[in-house]
Formats: sequence, C-alpha cells, structure tokens
Amino acid sequence: MHTGLSPWLRPGANTCADRAFCHSFGRGEGKHQMVPGWPYSVVAALETGRTSWTAVLDAVRLKPGADVSAVTTVQIREVVERIVAAGQWETGDPEVLVVLDAGYDAPRIVHLLNGLPVEILGRLRSDRVMRRPTPPRVYDPKGGRPLRAAAQARRRVRLRRLGNLGS
Repeated sequence: MHTGLSPWLRPGANTCADRAFCHSFGRGEGKHQMVPGWPYSVVAALETGRTSWTAVLDAVRLKPGADVSAVTTVQIREVVERIVAAGQWETGDPEVLVVLDAGYDAPRIVHLLNGLPVEILGRLRSDRVMRRPTPPRVYDPKGGRPLRAAAQARRRVRLRRLGNLGS
C-alpha cells in the first residue's frame, strides 16, 4: 500500500473557494511550479513482484490547511479495516506494509495507527541524516555553490596531456 499526495490540476477554475496551490512536477530542471488546484491524498495497493500495477483504494480531496498526517491516518485505518472485513487479511498473515512518501510525519502516523496490523515505512527527505553527522560542506574557492563530489574529485586529480609517445 502506498500513500501520497497528487494534485488534480485545474488552473482554469478561478472561482472555487476551496482551491489550494499544489506543487506540480514538471520535466526538466526548473519546471516544478505551484499551480492552483485540489490536492488529493491517495491510498493505492501496489502489486507484488516485478510489475508496476496499482489499484487506488481511497482518495480524499484535501481542504486548504488540512492536517495531512491526520487525514492520511484516517484513510489508512479505514482501508485496513475494509481489508480485514473483506477477509483479505487474517490473524497470522504478515502485517500490511504501508509506504509513506517523503514529507509525512511517520512516527506520528505509527503512533496513531497503534493496534492495526500495519508496518509503516516512511521515506525520508533527501536533507535528513540519521546515524552520522552531516559531512562538512566544501565550497568553491572562487565563490558560488558548494561543489558536488564529482567536481571535488576532478579538482583533486590533475590530468596532463601526454606528448608524442613515440619520441
């Protein structure tokens, strides 16, 4: 099971009071933008194995200022209860794996779903470090943005042109 937010883009709907600004992912660098629309919280079942089939189990339109963790918790609880009631999960089966996208408060959701047969896996944002201190940032001596690892390595290794090898 996977949960995530998906903006339903409707930039032409200028008069709707409950519309919010949604982050839209574009292709290419600098193509991400905020557009007016309705964000949805979606719970989908992911097919096991090597396929990429999914089935949407629940979708809720989020109101502006909604507590996303609270909405997601209610959604997951209702979906898991429906799965149990339908006989798709029984005592002794492995717990339902719930994968949360980055940005969710996974520890809070784990606490709120206590008692359900679920295992929560939350993806961390890229700027989070868990068991070691963050590495020191290396800055370009000429100023500007920090160097990436490949750029740092290129600066350390100086390549020389080889002259005529035959002489």
